Amino acid sequence: MSTTAANRFEAQYGGISLTGYPHALSAWVVVALRFVMGGVMLFAGLGKVSEWPFDASGFLLHGVDPASPVSGIYATMAQTPVVLETINVIVPATQLLIGIALITGAFVRLAALGGAMQMVLFYLGGWAGDWLALFDSTLVYAFVFLALGAFAAGRMAGLDGYIERIRVGGQPLLERFPRLGYVLG
Repeated sequence: MSTTAANRFEAQYGGISLTGYPHALSAWVVVALRFVMGGVMLFAGLGKVSEWPFDASGFLLHGVDPASPVSGIYATMAQTPVVLETINVIVPATQLLIGIALITGAFVRLAALGGAMQMVLFYLGGWAGDWLALFDSTLVYAFVFLALGAFAAGRMAGLDGYIERIRVGGQPLLERFPRLGYVLG
């Protein structure tokens, strides 16, 4: 398994250059990670839908550590009926959509961003301000989602590669609408 110039990660930011050469199996690992994270989100959403009606107030009121910087905000959200009902629909719906998107490899960057945002919100709710507990699983999940988006995981054995090549007005979709590159990949 050889490494070519095309099989290289390279980035420059703030005068710092990074270069790396991934192993040939890296694409397989990224695809497996996409499936696993898709399954985690899909089954989290299915669990909430199977116990419908889902109620986030238990987490917002009692699952949030009082030392968390968002405890007051989350408690207010739980005590505001229209906000709570919106959360009760959005959380399971987005978990289902993120799971389906990751498993199929469609709109992976959008799904990865949504997954990372949800994990950060869960992380903030669970953080007690203890620096020793700074790195918990929800923070790790947030970075895994971001990595899937950065690696354009939907182009590897996913639908994003096909979606990007759909021709619109004689041009590939991404040439015609380059901003779609922010949600596909």
